[in-house]
Amino acid sequence: MKPDWTAPATLLADPEWVRARIGGAAKLYGCARPEVLGTIWWYSLSSVLVAPALEGLVAGILVDPALAAIKLDLVADGRFLGARSTRPLSGGLPELGTAFAGALGTAITTIVTVTGARERALGAIATDSIANRLLWTPDPERAMTLAEPLVAAIGLGLPKPRFIRVGRTPAVRRASCCLIYEAGNPKCVSCPRQTPSEREGRLRSALG
Repeated sequence: MKPDWTAPATLLADPEWVRARIGGAAKLYGCARPEVLGTIWWYSLSSVLVAPALEGLVAGILVDPALAAIKLDLVADGRFLGARSTRPLSGGLPELGTAFAGALGTAITTIVTVTGARERALGAIATDSIANRLLWTPDPERAMTLAEPLVAAIGLGLPKPRFIRVGRTPAVRRASCCLIYEAGNPKCVSCPRQTPSEREGRLRSALG
């Protein structure tokens, strides 16, 4: 699928732009309170936003995750298809953490202001998005070792990333809930708001 348009990630600091995008999310996910839609929207966006720098980190090529360096690809219905960074980043993990802190902190603050979503909940989603995206890289075993030091370098009070194994397959033990079920949709397979046995059973069915 090709994007219908590209937006600079600096728009995530613009409350009016964010309000319009989250308003449109009801057409995708169902009607719900603003804080619920804001949380669902951030769950989708954060996974895309962190991807370029994490893929670069695992590959050994640092790229800048700052909002000023990121371009977001969208389709007409408001979904995010992907993101790319337009510039390299000098330094190492501390510099990457600082750049991520600025980007994630700004986006989270805007969503909180616009929707009333809880800052800590959005921060937990950011941690889980980082952990998931690291697992999707070509070297997930190495990527998992990078998760905790990276999140520590970001700061912002983010919870530590956690991983489990379902058989031989690594998966994220989520700290966050996207609240999709409050918009009339099924809970995610790995949703923390289900019993441990139910979550384990669903993960085993999904991952084998």
